[in-house]
Amino acid sequence: MPNNNPNRFLNVVAALFLIGFSCFLLMELQSILLPLFIAVIISFVFLPFYNFMLRKKFPPALAIVVVILTIIIISNISSVFILTSVNSFTTEFPKYEEKFLKFYDDTIAKLNLSPSEAASLNKSLDLKKIVMSGMFTNFVTSLFSGITALMGNYILILFYIIFLLSETDSIRTRIKAAFTQEKEAVLSHTMTDIFRDVKDYLSGKTLLSFIQAVIIGLLLWICGVDFFFIWAFMFFLSDFIPNIGSMLVTILVGTIMFLQFDGIVKPIIIVVVLIIIQNLKGNILEPRIFGKRLDLSPLLLFFSLIFWGYIWGVVGMILSIPIMSMIKIIFMNVPELKPYAILMSNNVSTVKNKKQKKI
Repeated sequence: MPNNNPNRFLNVVAALFLIGFSCFLLMELQSILLPLFIAVIISFVFLPFYNFMLRKKFPPALAIVVVILTIIIISNISSVFILTSVNSFTTEFPKYEEKFLKFYDDTIAKLNLSPSEAASLNKSLDLKKIVMSGMFTNFVTSLFSGITALMGNYILILFYIIFLLSETDSIRTRIKAAFTQEKEAVLSHTMTDIFRDVKDYLSGKTLLSFIQAVIIGLLLWICGVDFFFIWAFMFFLSDFIPNIGSMLVTILVGTIMFLQFDGIVKPIIIVVVLIIIQNLKGNILEPRIFGKRLDLSPLLLFFSLIFWGYIWGVVGMILSIPIMSMIKIIFMNVPELKPYAILMSNNVSTVKNKKQKKI
């Protein structure tokens, strides 16, 4: 046993060094890797559309051109709406800051506090400083600026997408030519499962999140809520950050509605409807469609948010769950890595199913 201790220690040191070096590379190569991850996700989202055109006898080059043109049209229309909405937000939001400060002062006055108690409360909360310094406005605008900053890598992302889509046709042929028939069958089966599961998850998740954002945007627009497009877009992005993201956006929308409308009945009803919509999608539709592919440990989700947020900022937090889901899907389809996929899961039945299959 003592002879094994030095090797075990060296293995731990090597693992820590590898983790640290990987984090260093992810941060240093952010300008290359972040557009690549985004391109991978976009490629999988549009892969069903690309395969549909191939089945309709479109030449692969023409199918890729159609996909790229579709992405360009969607991204340009979205960017126009985003920039217009953000400009409107930064222009109009000071009015809400004034309403909030008035509400805050009226509330303090109704509490009948002594001057010293009021001063102590103001100092501890420091809400006026937060609001008047524009921290909230800066947070929202910085969120969108971080996302729109990716447009600087727009051409690089499109090139990545072109190469990724073009590889989907030839990779099976190259695997067949490179390996023996037995290894080729195993690799082809594994690659097919990975591509199918990742494609189904990313395209399905994006579609459901988009539909939810459209429904929420229409609801807010019909109810006359200001900045409805911004909130709909934030709901779309935050849907990739389970629980925390949607909850924060709901609180923001509820606060804005409380300041916008005179009464509290309408904002409360809208918030309740928003919560119902999110729960219907998250607790009924997604489990039925994705099954265990979205079954990730809450602790893993929490640490992945921290890790990818530290590595790539807000965009990293948005991408953290798709990345971890892709990793889990890959692990589930590789026998040697399947135990780690089970450790990443939250549902105990996943482990039971695995044991039953072995028996």
